[in-house]
Amino acid sequence: MNKREKGSRYEDLAASFCTEKGMTVLERNYRRKTGEIDLVLKDGETLVFAEVKFRVRIRNGFPEEAVNYGKQQRIYRTAQWYLNEHGLPESTPSRFDVISILDEKITHIENAFGGM
Repeated sequence: MNKREKGSRYEDLAASFCTEKGMTVLERNYRRKTGEIDLVLKDGETLVFAEVKFRVRIRNGFPEEAVNYGKQQRIYRTAQWYLNEHGLPESTPSRFDVISILDEKITHIENAFGGM
C-alpha cells in the first residue's frame, strides 16, 4: 500500500468515526494553494476542520504531535479559503480538531488548536 492509499484508508476510518459521533462529512481532502484540510465536518451548528494523523507505533511520537505550528497555520489559512468560497462569514462557529490514529486506536481531540 503506498502512502496515498494508506492516508486514504485512515481518513476513511476517521470519517466513519465522526459520522458515528453524529457529525456530517461535508468535504474530504479540501485543497487550495495554502494547503489541505483532511476533513471538513458539520457538528451541530459548528463547522469542523479536522486533520487526520496516523502512526503504527509511538517510536516517532504520537500522531497528534505532527500537527505543529506550521501545519496549524496552513490549515487555518485553508479554512479561510473554505469560508470565502462558501460565502460564510469568519464569525461562523468553527473549530480545529485533530483525529489521531495510533495503530487502530482513534483519539478525537476537539479544539486541538486555535484559529479563527
